[in-house]
Amino acid sequence: MLSGLMNFLKACFQPRANRHVHTGSDASGRQDGLLWYKDTGQHFNGEFSMAVVQANNLLEDQSQVESGCLGLNDSGPYGTFVGIYDGHGGPETSRFINDNLFQHLKRCTSDQQTMSVEVIRKAFQATEEGFLSIVTRRWPTQPQIAAVGSCCLVGVICSGTLYVANLGDSRAVLGRLVKATGEILAIQLSAEHNASIESVRQEMHSLHPDDSQIVVLKHNVWRVKGIIQHALLFVHFQISALCSHLVSLITEAQITRSIGDVYLKKSEFNREPLYAKFRLREPFQRPILSADPAILVHPVQPQDQFIIFASDGLWEHLSNQEAVDIVQNHPRNGIAKRLVKTALQEAAKKREMRYSDLKKIDRGVRRHFHDDISVVVIFLDSDFAGRASSGKVPNMSVKGGGISLPRNTLAPT
Repeated sequence: MLSGLMNFLKACFQPRANRHVHTGSDASGRQDGLLWYKDTGQHFNGEFSMAVVQANNLLEDQSQVESGCLGLNDSGPYGTFVGIYDGHGGPETSRFINDNLFQHLKRCTSDQQTMSVEVIRKAFQATEEGFLSIVTRRWPTQPQIAAVGSCCLVGVICSGTLYVANLGDSRAVLGRLVKATGEILAIQLSAEHNASIESVRQEMHSLHPDDSQIVVLKHNVWRVKGIIQHALLFVHFQISALCSHLVSLITEAQITRSIGDVYLKKSEFNREPLYAKFRLREPFQRPILSADPAILVHPVQPQDQFIIFASDGLWEHLSNQEAVDIVQNHPRNGIAKRLVKTALQEAAKKREMRYSDLKKIDRGVRRHFHDDISVVVIFLDSDFAGRASSGKVPNMSVKGGGISLPRNTLAPT
């Protein structure tokens, strides 16, 4: 406990000025401390804004915006792809998705010569199978990678249709104009897979009728098989009005669908040398978690103004309507960064501390105050449907950033 306290104190007060500040062109985004952002950019269907704030020692969130040709050749179709990948247990799975999912989508689109629910589902399946092969190959030397996974939220806008596919508890929220009142209404587009939701628990029971312990209430949180994936016990003291005496147990509600988490899908990975804290006591016959995404198909309407894609780190502090109101009531330029900042201000307020003090806390220790947060705001221009049938457009690719760290480093256990 004493060594943990000393590490906390050093992290809180070590100099941070200019350590990770990169200025210059906004073409590929900018880094300011633990915040990465791209204030504005142009995608095939309008403008976008993007921001990421790092809390974990290794950034577990990954994100991307791809625009232009959604196939392997220039014949199309054309549109916009958005991905939010919220990793857990380490960054390996979210990084893998960030590098591979869109490429699988392009290949499947070319095979089918169109965008469809089937294309998206096949791209998810190929990504899951690809990561399983990585786990199989690294199992003898790095078995803990079997316990690494990621939520996966994808949006595709193509030929006037919006597809939203989701695994886990990231969220896509549409801002829609109500003509009668002029207000912008928040409409959640993504279905979440979180054991804290009663309908999700019912689904798990229906899929595992012979297992009464498939979902368990533990420490006042619903868990799949009672597993606590992330439990961080920490103490921090009142120093220079930073924070008051507090002992907290951080627990993330258990997701029921993901990419990765192979130890809960393949029983051959639920054994030594995987750490005992991850292993189930009894073998299982069928996968406990699923990689089959929930997919919504939404014909885009003229009153649809924008879509907010974000990891659950944002939604822990802002409601759907609060986030939509912020986007509607402020300039587009830098709006994703504004959403992240508002969430951090709420996180600081919950801990009775100043936002300026929260920003001084370094990655790793910062995770005790908030999660990694990734936000992409996609604006829908009123004339985008006509643009979708036009000729070739330049391809554009932006990936959310963080502090550069070795890509093959497993997160501390």
